[in-house]
Amino acid sequence: MRVAVLNGVNLDMIDRRDPELYGGISLNQLETRIYQWALELELIADCRQTNMEGLFVAWCHDALDWAGGVVVNPGAWTHYSYAIRDALEILDVPVVEVHLSNIEEREEWRRRSVLSDVVSERVIGKGPEGYRDALVYLSERQR
Repeated sequence: MRVAVLNGVNLDMIDRRDPELYGGISLNQLETRIYQWALELELIADCRQTNMEGLFVAWCHDALDWAGGVVVNPGAWTHYSYAIRDALEILDVPVVEVHLSNIEEREEWRRRSVLSDVVSERVIGKGPEGYRDALVYLSERQR
Protein backbone atom coordinates (compact mmCIF):
# COMPACT_ATOMS: atom_id res chain seq x y z
CA MET A 1 0.00 0.00 0.00
CA ARG A 2 1.20 3.51 -0.81
CA VAL A 3 1.00 6.01 2.03
CA ALA A 4 1.15 9.79 1.76
CA VAL A 5 3.03 11.34 4.69
CA LEU A 6 2.25 15.05 4.64
CA ASN A 7 4.10 17.39 6.97
CA GLY A 8 3.11 21.01 7.25
CA VAL A 9 4.25 24.36 8.41
CA ASN A 10 7.57 24.59 10.29
CA LEU A 11 8.23 20.85 10.25
CA ASP A 12 11.27 21.63 8.11
CA MET A 13 12.69 23.36 11.21
CA ILE A 14 12.15 20.68 13.86
CA ASP A 15 15.88 20.30 14.43
CA ARG A 16 16.04 23.98 15.40
CA ARG A 17 13.12 23.79 17.81
CA ASP A 18 12.93 22.52 21.39
CA PRO A 19 14.31 18.94 21.28
CA GLU A 20 12.20 17.99 24.31
CA LEU A 21 9.07 18.71 22.28
CA TYR A 22 10.15 17.85 18.75
CA GLY A 23 12.60 14.97 19.12
CA GLY A 24 15.91 16.66 18.36
CA ILE A 25 16.13 15.37 14.78
CA SER A 26 15.94 17.01 11.38
CA LEU A 27 13.11 16.53 8.92
CA ASN A 28 15.52 14.58 6.71
CA GLN A 29 16.34 12.22 9.60
CA LEU A 30 12.63 11.84 10.39
CA GLU A 31 11.81 11.02 6.77
CA THR A 32 14.64 8.46 6.65
CA ARG A 33 13.09 6.74 9.66
CA ILE A 34 9.64 6.86 8.08
CA TYR A 35 10.92 5.25 4.88
CA GLN A 36 12.64 2.50 6.93
CA TRP A 37 9.53 1.82 9.01
CA ALA A 38 7.37 1.74 5.89
CA LEU A 39 9.73 -0.78 4.27
CA GLU A 40 9.57 -3.00 7.37
CA LEU A 41 5.76 -2.88 7.22
CA GLU A 42 5.69 -3.54 3.46
CA LEU A 43 4.35 -0.07 2.75
CA ILE A 44 5.56 2.55 0.29
CA ALA A 45 5.79 5.98 1.89
CA ASP A 46 5.79 9.27 -0.02
CA CYS A 47 6.99 12.00 2.37
CA ARG A 48 6.31 15.64 1.59
CA GLN A 49 6.67 18.87 3.58
CA THR A 50 5.51 22.40 2.79
CA ASN A 51 5.05 25.74 4.48
CA MET A 52 2.36 26.68 1.94
CA GLU A 53 -1.18 25.78 2.99
CA GLY A 54 -2.55 25.68 -0.54
CA LEU A 55 0.12 23.18 -1.59
CA PHE A 56 -0.70 21.00 1.44
CA VAL A 57 -4.36 21.01 0.34
CA ALA A 58 -3.32 20.14 -3.23
CA TRP A 59 -1.32 17.16 -1.91
CA CYS A 60 -4.42 15.95 -0.04
CA HIS A 61 -6.34 16.14 -3.31
CA ASP A 62 -3.54 14.36 -5.15
CA ALA A 63 -3.61 11.52 -2.58
CA LEU A 64 -7.18 10.75 -3.69
CA ASP A 65 -5.76 9.15 -6.82
CA TRP A 66 -3.10 6.89 -5.35
CA ALA A 67 -2.85 6.67 -1.55
CA GLY A 68 -4.21 3.74 0.44
CA GLY A 69 -3.67 5.73 3.63
CA VAL A 70 -2.52 9.17 4.73
CA VAL A 71 -0.43 10.39 7.67
CA VAL A 72 -0.71 14.12 8.36
CA ASN A 73 1.10 16.49 10.67
CA PRO A 74 -0.05 19.92 9.53
CA GLY A 75 1.78 21.67 12.39
CA ALA A 76 0.03 24.84 13.54
CA TRP A 77 -2.54 24.51 10.73
CA THR A 78 -4.03 21.70 12.84
CA HIS A 79 -5.58 24.30 15.10
CA TYR A 80 -7.32 26.51 12.57
CA SER A 81 -7.16 25.38 8.94
CA TYR A 82 -10.62 24.44 7.80
CA ALA A 83 -9.24 24.29 4.25
CA ILE A 84 -7.02 21.35 5.26
CA ARG A 85 -9.86 19.82 7.28
CA ASP A 86 -12.14 19.93 4.24
CA ALA A 87 -9.42 18.44 2.00
CA LEU A 88 -8.90 15.55 4.45
CA GLU A 89 -12.63 14.96 4.78
CA ILE A 90 -12.80 14.17 1.05
CA LEU A 91 -10.37 11.26 1.40
CA ASP A 92 -11.95 7.82 1.48
CA VAL A 93 -8.91 6.09 3.02
CA PRO A 94 -7.74 6.02 6.65
CA VAL A 95 -6.10 9.26 7.75
CA VAL A 96 -3.86 9.43 10.83
CA GLU A 97 -3.14 12.78 12.50
CA VAL A 98 0.33 12.83 14.10
CA HIS A 99 1.96 15.36 16.41
CA LEU A 100 5.47 15.01 17.81
CA SER A 101 4.54 16.81 21.03
CA ASN A 102 1.52 16.23 23.21
CA ILE A 103 -0.60 19.12 21.98
CA GLU A 104 -3.24 18.35 24.62
CA GLU A 105 -0.79 19.34 27.37
CA ARG A 106 0.59 22.46 25.75
CA GLU A 107 -0.71 26.01 25.31
CA GLU A 108 -4.49 26.36 25.32
CA TRP A 109 -4.66 27.28 21.63
CA ARG A 110 -2.76 24.11 20.65
CA ARG A 111 -5.21 21.79 22.41
CA ARG A 112 -7.87 22.15 19.73
CA SER A 113 -7.63 20.22 16.49
CA VAL A 114 -10.06 21.11 13.73
CA LEU A 115 -9.06 17.80 12.11
CA SER A 116 -9.92 15.43 14.94
CA ASP A 117 -13.42 14.60 13.72
CA VAL A 118 -12.34 13.74 10.15
CA VAL A 119 -9.34 11.51 10.88
CA SER A 120 -9.41 7.78 11.61
CA GLU A 121 -6.76 7.90 14.33
CA ARG A 122 -4.66 10.40 16.28
CA VAL A 123 -1.11 9.82 17.57
CA ILE A 124 0.17 12.61 19.77
CA GLY A 125 3.15 13.15 22.04
CA LYS A 126 5.21 10.15 20.99
CA GLY A 127 7.94 12.07 19.19
CA PRO A 128 9.23 10.60 15.94
CA GLU A 129 7.97 7.14 16.99
CA GLY A 130 4.44 8.46 16.53
CA TYR A 131 4.93 8.19 12.78
CA ARG A 132 5.78 4.51 13.19
CA ASP A 133 2.58 4.02 15.20
CA ALA A 134 0.64 5.73 12.40
CA LEU A 135 2.18 3.46 9.77
CA VAL A 136 1.43 0.37 11.89
CA TYR A 137 -2.18 1.53 12.19
CA LEU A 138 -2.45 1.91 8.41
CA SER A 139 -0.70 -1.41 7.77
CA GLU A 140 -3.18 -3.21 10.01
CA ARG A 141 -6.11 -1.60 8.16
CA GLN A 142 -4.99 -2.93 4.78
CA ARG A 143 -5.26 -6.58 5.78
